[in-house]
Amino acid sequence: MTPSVADVVIIGAGVVGTAIARTLAAYSLDLVVIDAAGDVGTGTSKANTAILHTGFDAKPGSLESRLLGRGSALLRSYAAAAGIPVERTGALLVAWTPEQAAALPAIEENARRNGYLLVRRVPAGELYAREPRLGPGALGALEIPDESIICPWTTPLAFAAEAVARGVRLLLSAQVTGVALADDGVYELATTRGSERCRWAVNAAGLGSDAVDRMFGGDGFTIRPRRGELIVFDKLARTLLRSILLPVPTERTKGVLVAPTVYGNVLLGPTAEDVLDRGDTATTASGLRSLLAAGRRILPGLAGEEVTSTYAGLRAATEHADYQVYADAGRRYACAGGIRSTGLSASLGIAEHVAGLLEEAGLVLKPRSGSAGSAGFAGGAGFAGGAGFAGTPPVMPYIGEAGLRPYQDAERIAADPAYGEIVCHCERVTRGEIRDALASPVPPADLGGLRRRTRAGNGRCQGFSCAAAVSRLLAGALAPLP
Repeated sequence: MTPSVADVVIIGAGVVGTAIARTLAAYSLDLVVIDAAGDVGTGTSKANTAILHTGFDAKPGSLESRLLGRGSALLRSYAAAAGIPVERTGALLVAWTPEQAAALPAIEENARRNGYLLVRRVPAGELYAREPRLGPGALGALEIPDESIICPWTTPLAFAAEAVARGVRLLLSAQVTGVALADDGVYELATTRGSERCRWAVNAAGLGSDAVDRMFGGDGFTIRPRRGELIVFDKLARTLLRSILLPVPTERTKGVLVAPTVYGNVLLGPTAEDVLDRGDTATTASGLRSLLAAGRRILPGLAGEEVTSTYAGLRAATEHADYQVYADAGRRYACAGGIRSTGLSASLGIAEHVAGLLEEAGLVLKPRSGSAGSAGFAGGAGFAGGAGFAGTPPVMPYIGEAGLRPYQDAERIAADPAYGEIVCHCERVTRGEIRDALASPVPPADLGGLRRRTRAGNGRCQGFSCAAAVSRLLAGALAPLP
């Protein structure tokens, strides 16, 4: 920790916190990102359905709807520039009962009210022509052609890498335990690694955002964690479907979906269960049974496919139906709380909006040399610099299946044989990729972090064959200098 006073401290290094850091880094500010975890993107950001939403099904007129529509457009553009894996598969929202079929016109109208006009009705015949492996009995669907799949791991890493390149300090394994206002008007943030001083603070603490909000004098919401369990099927299941298969949502949940992933697998889930423990990411026998039953109905062929892994994530649900995003000029504080499952897709829209709120609250935003500036935020809506800086973001290592991977690149291997030396055979991860990840601006601190950067250990054997070799490479990189 340094004794200097930061202009802004951002609490939380998930996809929303890193997006805010990356956006504010366009300005002449001394920025610090603090997170209790040892890596970026370790909470809800890494354990979701990995879908880049259009926002077609958000509540019209809500803040979530506005920021999701804006954020989705920004992230599509950013992903293309930063090398984040994205595949535009489209989605089919399938009706299985007469009641669900009767709900489709209202969902279509909802999408149009949200500004998404490409939604259209698909009759049963066309639906089965497009998805012949679909279970029997579907009555029709809505097509949402721009729904996409995305890498949820590379996205916050890209935001963090760009922020760090712009001079943002990243302080990990530093849980904020208290906040005090010093006599000089500067905040003193107590953390498990010492104290940090700042003039402004931004709360993007995810599942802990209500606790942090109370540290700064707020009391407007309470996080009610909602656990979602998911099942990942082997890559051989990928031929079973072409599109994201969505259910007709209920009042409480969007339901169970089946979707391809950018890594070549098939994803089934999530469940929706309110839990008390904010660290309870365990899967359950009942939850997995319910998912398998739903999967057999939606896509019967899944019953014969191998399961690669299961996991669970916690969504930061609150008692409110909308995001809890605001800024308080008197407290020099902004909050981005209650960001649920749409946070990945909306992240850049949320960041743009928070920057606008901060400017309105009095934070001076002077563009850095060579950065895009503000044309007047109007609460974030008119931010000219939201889509990116004048330069291009750092290009991230590509870990999807749709593009060229290092083990497939003869020219790259010829220039550096390490890219031809496969360490993880299930996922075709090379020693060169692991070496690069360990030497990156935001390096991994453990095997989980290395997995999110390279896919090493993420395949069929779940690291059984490669764990020793990968662990040796990680231990060598983390070993203290003699």
